[in-house]
Amino acid sequence: MKKESNRFDIIVIGAGSGGLNIAGFANRIGLKVLLIDKSDKSIGGDCLNHGCVPSKALIHVAREVFAGKKAEQFGLSVGGTVDIQKVMGYVKEKQDIIREHENADHFINLGMTVVLGTAEFADRKTVRAGGVDYSAKNIVIATGSRPRTLVLDGIQQVPVYTNETVFDMKVLPKRFVFIGGGPISIELGQAFSMLGCAVTIVHTGERLLEKEDPQVSSFMEAELKSLGIKVLLSAKTKKFESSELVVIVPSGEVRVPADALFAGIGRVLNIEGLQLEKAGIKLSPDKNKIIVDEFLRTTNKHVLTVGDVAGGLQFTHAAELHAKVVIQNFFIPIKKKLNTDHFGWVTYTSPEVATFGLSSADLKKRGFSFQEVSASVSEDDRGIVGGSRGFLKVFVGNKGKLLGGTLVAPHAGEIVGELMLAQSKGLTMVDLFNRVSPYPTASRIVRAVAGKYQTQKLTRRASRILKILYSLFA
Repeated sequence: MKKESNRFDIIVIGAGSGGLNIAGFANRIGLKVLLIDKSDKSIGGDCLNHGCVPSKALIHVAREVFAGKKAEQFGLSVGGTVDIQKVMGYVKEKQDIIREHENADHFINLGMTVVLGTAEFADRKTVRAGGVDYSAKNIVIATGSRPRTLVLDGIQQVPVYTNETVFDMKVLPKRFVFIGGGPISIELGQAFSMLGCAVTIVHTGERLLEKEDPQVSSFMEAELKSLGIKVLLSAKTKKFESSELVVIVPSGEVRVPADALFAGIGRVLNIEGLQLEKAGIKLSPDKNKIIVDEFLRTTNKHVLTVGDVAGGLQFTHAAELHAKVVIQNFFIPIKKKLNTDHFGWVTYTSPEVATFGLSSADLKKRGFSFQEVSASVSEDDRGIVGGSRGFLKVFVGNKGKLLGGTLVAPHAGEIVGELMLAQSKGLTMVDLFNRVSPYPTASRIVRAVAGKYQTQKLTRRASRILKILYSLFA
């Protein structure tokens, strides 16, 4: 018989965004919660320690440096080189501020039981950590993921960074090659270019940011090249030798000089060592993923998943969405399914890329009838005075309902919330057009695209009717 002190209402394995959301809520309502993570430093998950927080701090510094260089056109003189250790010191400083309320002592003081160490299942409702068995009615796996390791002949000759190691950089490489064309490589590649590195991006796919609209890929490729970044597409790394990365491209073999490499080639789920089979939890045929249903339950219905291990979208706020679904289903008899139709994300390039709702591919796959409407940021008054580039593209369904779209613009991530709310609440383009927007805010690009939609709907017949009405009542 297990000790009463080792019995909990909920056990959460992994103290990242998803796990902390569930543990925090359960603790607030008085449930007995056990939170397990590898170490005190790993609490906060990938986002705090290796992802969103440090990368956005680095991007902030890079933009400051780049803005200083651009000020030369107005007569200022900016010189010197970037001190990368001071840059990373700034990054660590911001992490430490957030870490003040994301650590073991903080959660213990809130009333949770926290165990630091690795966890494994002992049976369907029991987890073993630090040699002690703990049981619970429900167990949540929130162990996240890690960067895939780059395997390449000659790799030992050059420093290889990932998002887990790049923020410990001591020397700024003159020639920095990013392998992979996804958000992490594009964000950091552009940032290091702004900091003064000669950057090359090598990607196996035919276009960058393949989860985005093709127009976004083309736009961002042009933006990167305008900074002097070299982009190699449909490219495969062969080996590293004599301070050069050997790459196979459609036209043949090219050699790219490199002082350092960054591997942004995908993620691996942190599920090994959990002894999932002892809990009756099945894996995919390739053993790389946990089989999860639409309620985020594993094949053991008392073990649920949130975050990267749940599969699908790998974002901090995706883990928050997962946590919301799991928490709701703990307290209702008719369970709710995970629905990402109103989901959105931001890629923190310059300009930013903010995507929300359903893509054109999603809509076509579902057989939706829709219209595509777009407007240029560079033609908007705020864009003109700020020298901004980008566009807003939206997909509009029957009766003018907003279904999804993408905004490419400075601070797009701060503007897209309005569009996400409109889409999730079923608002129409008329609703967006009728909203009075302060002039000249950047968010008026939303009104511009809504106005363009309204103009397109104004048929000749409607124009004739309006003329008649004007003659009668004006």
